[in-house]
Amino acid sequence: MEILEIFDASLLNSTLRMITPILLAALGGLLCERAGVFNIALEGLMLTGAFTAVVGSFFLQSSFAGVMAGVLGGVLMATLFGLLAVRLNGNMIALGIALNFLAVGMTTFLSRAIFGVKGVFSDPRIIGLDPITIPIIDEIPILGPIFSGHSWLVYLSWLLVIISYIMLFHHPSGLRLRGVGEKPQASATLGVKVKAIKLSAVLLSGALCGLAGAQLSLGQVTLFVENMSAGRGWIAVVAVMFGQAHPLGVFGASVLFGFFDALGFRLQGSRIPFQFSAMIPYLATLAGLFVVEFRRRQRLKSVNI
Repeated sequence: MEILEIFDASLLNSTLRMITPILLAALGGLLCERAGVFNIALEGLMLTGAFTAVVGSFFLQSSFAGVMAGVLGGVLMATLFGLLAVRLNGNMIALGIALNFLAVGMTTFLSRAIFGVKGVFSDPRIIGLDPITIPIIDEIPILGPIFSGHSWLVYLSWLLVIISYIMLFHHPSGLRLRGVGEKPQASATLGVKVKAIKLSAVLLSGALCGLAGAQLSLGQVTLFVENMSAGRGWIAVVAVMFGQAHPLGVFGASVLFGFFDALGFRLQGSRIPFQFSAMIPYLATLAGLFVVEFRRRQRLKSVNI
């Protein structure tokens, strides 16, 4: 496969689809980070959302109902994390890892209990998200194949980047959220309910991860695979760190990681060994972590000087 055959419009089109689950989950992690909650349960929240989205779509025969079921599943799992981590002051890292393992085991068990299958559940009665054709843009030779023909969750994720930016930096609720994360004691003296705002951020992250899971199971495919989030929640955690918990930075990081995710899938059809192409998005994530650590050390050096 030649380079020109790899880097074409279809790769960019695939990149936009791959960006969406990472971006939605990362926006949820961003809100938690700004509120002073280190949420590494994004992987489990996304996986739960992917499973409940399929359950909702299958039984209610509606893709929109499936998406709402995915949001509900993510919120319920986030509620458990919020109660333990925020209300009861539990260790956030330990709880996040535990919830990720819980989501894998729970969705595997429920998939076998509800649908009676192991591994992959695929059925014609699962209603997936229809692609949306954008008028005028769809007729433009290069832009059309790239930006048109995606599910509505793809376009919603771009809108949510703008909304989160306005909310965080140009709205009183965002000011309170950031104040709780940066100066919780000072916020409490001003009458701000610190734990309530932190819990709200966790619940919003659950809703966004539910949307991310719905995009995985109903937008990109119309099936459920055990552990189908496949580390994308962890990539979203790195995107939050790499983007410095800023909506535009997180969007840029998600674009970067989504591109390498799409590139890994594209290279699976080339002469490159499958194992190496599957490693590409995770190698990019590790590189992002190195950059984050390098920037942290540079800041520490400048402070010491």
